[in-house]
Amino acid sequence: MSPAERTSALDLLSLTTELADFADCDIIIEAIVEDLGAKLELFGALEGIVRPDAILATNTSALSVTEIAAAVSTPERVVGMHFFNPAPLMPLVEIVRAELSSEEAVEAAFAVGERLGKQPIRCHDTPGFIVNRVLIPLLNDCIRVLDEARVSPEDLDTAMTAGAGWPMGPCTLVDLVGIDVHVHASEALYGKLREPRMAPPARIVAMKNAGLLGRKSGRGFYTYSEKPLS
Repeated sequence: MSPAERTSALDLLSLTTELADFADCDIIIEAIVEDLGAKLELFGALEGIVRPDAILATNTSALSVTEIAAAVSTPERVVGMHFFNPAPLMPLVEIVRAELSSEEAVEAAFAVGERLGKQPIRCHDTPGFIVNRVLIPLLNDCIRVLDEARVSPEDLDTAMTAGAGWPMGPCTLVDLVGIDVHVHASEALYGKLREPRMAPPARIVAMKNAGLLGRKSGRGFYTYSEKPLS
């Protein structure tokens, strides 16, 4: 963007810490911590504030949209809008239809994704939706290879970028997403599917417990001189 375009875009944004300020919104996209209890509490609070026709969307990457929708008395207006990290750069948005989502809500969320310049796709509410159902066990396999093949994170990343055509190596990707986020998503998928490949490897669980969370903590598979802004 040019400086003028940047200023114009920022002028369209309003910041708030009060849920009451969402009362007149057409669509609310929740992107809080990946904890079902916290999301249920928030959606329950929002229902008493927003308009009856407002769409409530969740950016969850692994939790059940259907379970989140159970927090409100009008679950037909709840959908998933799963953006990918980093959201300003990644074009994909998964539009997730929960069990009771209305066609109108799904199509409205899809249209919002298109207006944002994204590439939205529709899917149903299954564990991991589309991408994470494939990607999370694959990343877990990559992490297991670190120990089994006794390879360095640098060489593993090179193997997958130079040999498999990945735009970013698995260790770099998990550091970017956040090791705690990856562990949580893995645990959520494993809890639903009980497939061994879904369970987070011991190595990455130990890293999470040690506070090695990737770029946001300054250390993960790699060490970063500066923490990015969150």
